[in-house]
Amino acid sequence: MAKEKIKAVKIEDEKTKAKNSSVMAKYFNDTKNPPMAGEVIEGKVIGIEKSRVYVDLQPYGTGIIYGKEFITARDVIKKLNIGDTVSAKIVDHINKEGYIEISLKEARQALIWDEADKAIKNKTTFELPIQEANKGGLIISWQGIIGFLPASQLKSEHYPKVSDGDKDKIHEELKKLVGQKISVAIITAVPKEGKLIFSEKNLEKKENQKKADKYKVGDIFVGEVTGTVDFGVFVKLEDGLEGLVHISEIDWALVEDPKTMFKIGDKVNVKVIEVKDGKVSLSIKALKPNPWTEAEKKYKKGDEIQAVIIKFNKYGALASIEEGVSGLVHISDFGSEAKMKEKISLGKSYTFKINVFEPKNQKMGLNFVK
Repeated sequence: MAKEKIKAVKIEDEKTKAKNSSVMAKYFNDTKNPPMAGEVIEGKVIGIEKSRVYVDLQPYGTGIIYGKEFITARDVIKKLNIGDTVSAKIVDHINKEGYIEISLKEARQALIWDEADKAIKNKTTFELPIQEANKGGLIISWQGIIGFLPASQLKSEHYPKVSDGDKDKIHEELKKLVGQKISVAIITAVPKEGKLIFSEKNLEKKENQKKADKYKVGDIFVGEVTGTVDFGVFVKLEDGLEGLVHISEIDWALVEDPKTMFKIGDKVNVKVIEVKDGKVSLSIKALKPNPWTEAEKKYKKGDEIQAVIIKFNKYGALASIEEGVSGLVHISDFGSEAKMKEKISLGKSYTFKINVFEPKNQKMGLNFVK
């Protein structure tokens, strides 16, 4: 009888232990991991003192804003009331007093950078004023963070069209934009470096894509020169859309400096030669007779001709036979650059023999005769 009672007690103890074990397991499973330093958490304000604010962060405990965190966030704290819900960033999990140290300002910064990431993904557009300009671009402020808009990311309308690339001149042109509001998108956000980069170009692509799609290769019209640069001429097609006449498409003859040929406001006849990615490429020379077509009828490989030296380059010298038709005299014909310049000079005429003639590719090779 006694043995049966002992056995029953053991069974009951085992049941109790199993039950307790199950309760503890459930408790640990249901308990959330405490927030780590750097995490952003929400809670209700439960106390505001002269230099401290207490926030209920249940089920983890009570958060406290004090010391330098209180000072940096005092403007925000002035507007707080008991019961308000705030977002805060964990600074220290548990301090000596048993509170979780939190920061309102750092939480605000974390939320802003998170918003910046979302803006990049969603390609959000912001209308923001230009605060400053430097030689590399423009300074813009967004949500209290200072960002940078590189000159390379400006749309053509705002891009500083400085022909010689002088940085001081570029700076002067960029300064004209200070105070203006422009539409921009965030393209880079690096919180650790405080790096925020904007682009106006990405938005221009969307706008220009629709406008550019109206133009087709072969279209001919009159445009207005809006800028000249080393590599060509910008021509206005319509409000908000410009096309580029590359230096190689200005004339059949050699063009050294576009700004000596055009000035802003000039009207020019242009032909569309390419429409791609919202960009329209134009040509002026395509509307002029191709001199190589006539040259094909007049010259052939082996002919001796008279040509004027118009340019030296690293390969040799460029000699013009007639307007728009020129050939290359390779430096190897002379042995060295020094010897070449001893025998031929810019602006003078010499006799050459045609050794390569491909009029369809506008290519001609010459040998020096005398």
